[in-house]
Amino acid sequence: MTDRIFVDSNVWVYLFTDEKNIKNRAAKEYITKNAKTNRLIISYQVLNEVCCVLKKKKYTEPEIRFVAGDMIGLCEVCDYSEEIIYLASELRDMYLLSYWDSHIATSGLASQCSVLASEDMQDGLIINKMVIKNIF
Repeated sequence: MTDRIFVDSNVWVYLFTDEKNIKNRAAKEYITKNAKTNRLIISYQVLNEVCCVLKKKKYTEPEIRFVAGDMIGLCEVCDYSEEIIYLASELRDMYLLSYWDSHIATSGLASQCSVLASEDMQDGLIINKMVIKNIF
């Protein structure tokens, strides 16, 4: 069975930076393994966050475009909607998520993901039928 996995921006940031960091290796292994057997999902928020961090890390604009193109080519991109805005508000009430984390979680739910790979949220927390997994 193929899982739909929403991959948060922190996983991608570790993948594209800090190559000597153990989290880089974990991110690379996770993305490589799951891209072969599952469907990876991101949102435009994830793309924007990754590109912003890469810009701060002195990536050139052509490099940033290349990374964004790779992410878009590898993943399904969840669109942003009115439904996501309202459901994110409900998740903040129910799970005490931060503003931006609630939008990530809601994008995962809207994309029918069974897993949300993220370092930033509570490992093992189940939101509806989606489990948050800290891959690090």
